[in-house]
Amino acid sequence: MPELVELVGAEHPGPSEPPEPIERFPLTGPIPAAWQPEERPAHVAAGGPSWPAEATGRPAPATGPEPGSPARPGASAGIVDVVAPRPARRLDIPFQGRIVDVAVDEVDLGPAGVVRREYTNHPGSVVVVAVDDDGNVLLLRQYRHPVGAFLWELPAGLLDIDGEDPHIAAARELAEEADVRAARWDVLLDLLPTPGGSNEAVRVFLARELTPVPESERHVREAEEADMVAVPVPLEEAAALALAGRLHNGPTVSGILAAVIGRANSWRTLRPLTSPWEYRRN
Repeated sequence: MPELVELVGAEHPGPSEPPEPIERFPLTGPIPAAWQPEERPAHVAAGGPSWPAEATGRPAPATGPEPGSPARPGASAGIVDVVAPRPARRLDIPFQGRIVDVAVDEVDLGPAGVVRREYTNHPGSVVVVAVDDDGNVLLLRQYRHPVGAFLWELPAGLLDIDGEDPHIAAARELAEEADVRAARWDVLLDLLPTPGGSNEAVRVFLARELTPVPESERHVREAEEADMVAVPVPLEEAAALALAGRLHNGPTVSGILAAVIGRANSWRTLRPLTSPWEYRRN
């Protein structure tokens, strides 16, 4: 590691004891520098997902490749996020909470110098796009104190049990928050909601073949969840609400739009539950 000699923007006396090692994301396997044409997923090689006209309220554009035609060579082959942490050391953890901690690190950016960064350590989250047989997605209304607002959101929860399978956590949250179980699960989307200030990673699942939880087995909701309201909304209408600025929760908006695109492409964009998740922390 290059010697860390100077902080950008502020001086710090440094710890009196050896710095604490920084937890890093475990790599589940080699990450390619770029997709090779023969390695590109079928839906990308075939031209990428299309956006259904009914979700936008406008006719599909007449220009561009026909569905199923080859993608423009090299258009997206090299675009892939890569886990490659820079040399860093922990300076301080000024706050430790029940869910998140605040960390202060020195990070060596090479030619760009050494910088000090403050961010929250987060256990990660799961989100569920629960779609019923009629094409409705389940939305929940919940109070969120940090923004002082009642928000419509997808069922979601924390990955606060070490080593728990993310889809098991998602199934639990769906049952507890919405009184619903799903027989069919797929990975829809992986997100880093605020990577400039938090290491929270979110996995969004698609849940189908829904059935109600029996009354005798339902979870007793408390606190902000006590008066939670659940409403099934047609998936295209939910997308229209998001684009109209009526929904604001980031993973909710992302999950809804991804589901609209996925369904328009016959769900070819879905991934199995065993798909690698390089950014998960616990």
